[in-house]
Amino acid sequence: MRYFFLLCLFWFQNSNSFAQQDSIVEDFSEYDNVTYTDTKSKVFCSPKIFDLSPQRFVSLAFDAQLPHSLSVSEIGNYLPNSKEGIINEKANLNYVGGIRLYANIPVISKNSIVWQVGLNYWDVNYQVKNRPLTGSSSNLSIDEIQKGLTTAGLHSTLYKPLNEKQFILLQVSADLNGNYSIANPQSLNYLRYSAALLWGKRPSDRKQWAIGISRTYRVGEMNYIPVFMYNWTSPSRKWGTEILFPARAHVRKKFNPSNLMLIGYELEGQTYRLNGMSDQNRSLELRRGELRFRTEFQKKLFGFIWGSMQVGYRNNYSYKADYLNNNGSDFYRGFFGKQNYAMINNLTGAMYFQVGIHLVSP
Repeated sequence: MRYFFLLCLFWFQNSNSFAQQDSIVEDFSEYDNVTYTDTKSKVFCSPKIFDLSPQRFVSLAFDAQLPHSLSVSEIGNYLPNSKEGIINEKANLNYVGGIRLYANIPVISKNSIVWQVGLNYWDVNYQVKNRPLTGSSSNLSIDEIQKGLTTAGLHSTLYKPLNEKQFILLQVSADLNGNYSIANPQSLNYLRYSAALLWGKRPSDRKQWAIGISRTYRVGEMNYIPVFMYNWTSPSRKWGTEILFPARAHVRKKFNPSNLMLIGYELEGQTYRLNGMSDQNRSLELRRGELRFRTEFQKKLFGFIWGSMQVGYRNNYSYKADYLNNNGSDFYRGFFGKQNYAMINNLTGAMYFQVGIHLVSP
């Protein structure tokens, strides 16, 4: 499989005042501008409401977490409700972060259907400050993490209005996650698939809601959960909500058409194959999930180019590991499964920041 790297750093600068986003599901409320005023054809509901955050067609961001600590357990057989494993090694992480690239391009934009396809790339690098050993280092799990974690994937989103009030949303994605590199790529047998299907209503230009089901890796391991979307704008058009629960929920404050602020949280996560700790019979996968509490400022820079600055606190949701059969197939544990973990690791919380630049919809 062919991958790409776009390695560039940038700094987003705010103006003197604050006058005026990855695989549960993407924010389906943001789509290309489509005209729905042809009175000779059937009337369909728009995929947008007033004053939502600008849709990002192409996005490049740099994400960094401040120092925190990591402890990894010995390889073993730990019950799902275990809080700690047998600590094998500890390390202080001076930095965790990397580049995030995202693209979402319309293929079909009609009043009766909107179809988009896109790609995403995440690079998570670990910088170990010091590494005092507390046990045997034979597992070399921190060495594996120091190789970096990579996510590369494709996704497709379909918005199908049924009439002037109701719509269906469908999204599917495939991601390849692990500590691989271009020189040593990972087998496509370890692709991880996510999908979501929602039915919803748009009763007005200020409100949109939907309910559905999702297959997701946002908490680090495969899960099937119900999802609820609620996008709302106040009559004054200064406040609103952008919610896709439980993946994310934000309150929006619009200062003017060129500046806005979001306050809330987002779940992020994936499952990553650690190739150096896997063999011909078993595949070790790190179940990495994060709960991020954050404030984000978005600002129009010029034309269709926007910048963003995000600050918040990253709380560890999951950093455990599972052994899988080496054919690449995953299993479903859910919230009540009794399958034991291979490792019970611990990652402390950390402040983080993210800066980005985006090409948005007109």
